[in-house]
Amino acid sequence: MTADPQRVLLLDVVGLTPRLLEHTPHLRAVAERGWQAELATVLPAVTCSVQSTMLTGLPPSGHGIVGNGWYFRDVGEVHLWRQHNRLVEGEKVWETARRARPGYKVANVCWWYAMGATTDWTVTPRPVYHADGRKSPDCYTRPVELHDELTEELGPFPLFHYWGPTASLRSSEWIVAATRRLMPRADLTLSYVPHLDYDLQRYGPDSPQAARAAADVDRILAPLLHDAKETDTRVLVVSEYGITPASRPVHVNRALRRAGLLEVYTQEGMEYLDPWVSRAFAVADHQVAHVYVADPADVPAVAKLCADLPGVDQVLDREGQAAYGLDHERSGELVLVAEPESWFSYYYWLDDERAPDYARGVDIHRKPGYDPAELFFDPADPRARLRAGLGLARKKVGLRYTTNVVPLDGRWVGGTHGRLPADPADGPVLLCDASTVRRDHVAAADVRDLVLELAGLREG
Repeated sequence: MTADPQRVLLLDVVGLTPRLLEHTPHLRAVAERGWQAELATVLPAVTCSVQSTMLTGLPPSGHGIVGNGWYFRDVGEVHLWRQHNRLVEGEKVWETARRARPGYKVANVCWWYAMGATTDWTVTPRPVYHADGRKSPDCYTRPVELHDELTEELGPFPLFHYWGPTASLRSSEWIVAATRRLMPRADLTLSYVPHLDYDLQRYGPDSPQAARAAADVDRILAPLLHDAKETDTRVLVVSEYGITPASRPVHVNRALRRAGLLEVYTQEGMEYLDPWVSRAFAVADHQVAHVYVADPADVPAVAKLCADLPGVDQVLDREGQAAYGLDHERSGELVLVAEPESWFSYYYWLDDERAPDYARGVDIHRKPGYDPAELFFDPADPRARLRAGLGLARKKVGLRYTTNVVPLDGRWVGGTHGRLPADPADGPVLLCDASTVRRDHVAAADVRDLVLELAGLREG
C-alpha cells in the first residue's frame, strides 16, 4: 500500500439531534455534500460509554466503560470521570489503523480517557491541583511542549467554562481552535465539542436557549469545517445522545437508606456515603443508575424496592443487562433505567443540613454520582453569584476558597439523557461528507469501521 491514507476528522458534537439541525446550517452542509443517518447509541447513552463504543467497536460489556463512572470494588470507592485510557478494554481505532499503516498519526482533542492513550497528540482538561487546595484551570497535553504552544496562542484552557454554573461557549471555542491547529498534522483527528450539553440540560431541548446554543456551536464550527474542506479532510460528525425534557428527579439512594440498606458515616456534622458497609447503594448517572448489592440474597428485595419507585422504568439484573450489552463486572448487580422525563439523583442524605461540603460545589470527582445541578447558581439563593465572585477574587490573590453555590434541589434541571431514545428525531445523529460510504442507519459500534473505511484502511 503506497498511497497516503485519507485524512479524517471525527467530530463529536455532543447532544446534536436531527431536530436541532434546523439551527445548524454549516453542519447541515456536511450532510448535503454527503449523507445523514440515524445513529443508534448504547445503554447507557452517556459520554464515556458511547465514545468508548465508537472507538473500539465494542459494547460496554466488551470495553468495560459501563457509565461515566462506577463503583471500583477493589478499592471500595465510587469514581466518576477517571481519565486513564487503560480503563478502556479493547483495541482503539487508531491502533487498528496502525496495523495496516505503521506510523498512522492521530490527534485527540478532548475525547474522554485521553491520558495514557497511544495517540500522537493529546489535549484533555486537567486542572492544576495546588498544595493549598486551590484548583486552577489548565489542560494536559502530549507531547509536553504542546501545552505551551496552545496556551501561548489560545490562553489557558477555560476549565470553568467547560463545566459548572459558568459553563459556556468559550470552552468549545478553545477546543475548536486547538483542533484547527492539530488537524493538519494528523491522519485522524478526534475533537469533542461540549457546548450543547449546557443550556439543553439547564433549560430543556425545546427552549429558546437550546436553539441559540445550536446556532452558536454551528457558528464556531464553521472555520474548522472550512479547513477540512480546503484540505480534503473527510468529515464524520457524530453525537452520543439526544437530550430530552426532564421534570422529575428520582432519589433512589434516599429510598435505599430509608430501607436500612445504605449507610453513611459522619464528620463535622456532615454525612458521607459509606460504600464499604452499605448493603446496597446506587451510582446515579443521568437516566441510568448502577445499584451495587453486597449480598446476593438481597438482590430480589432491592430489585422490588427499586421497581416500586415512581420514575423507574426498568430494573435490569445480569440477564437483563446482557440484552443491552451491559453485563460487565463493573456494572451493578442491578441497573435502573428511568422513565422519560425522570432522572436519578445521587443524593443520599435525608436532611440538607447534613449534606456533605462538596454537595454545594462543583466537585465531579468526589460526588458518588452525576449532579446536573452543578450547571446552576442556586436559583433560590440571591447571593450565590456574589459568593462565587468573592471566591474567584480570593483565588486570584492566592487564597483558598470554596464555591458553595450549587442548589441541593434537582427541580431546576430542564433536560436529561441516558435511556435509549423513543423518537429518532430526539436521538443522536451522524453526518458524513463522503457519499461513497453512505448508510441509512449506523450503530455506535460501527463508527470505528466507518472511520477506517473513510481512511482507506478498512480491514478485509
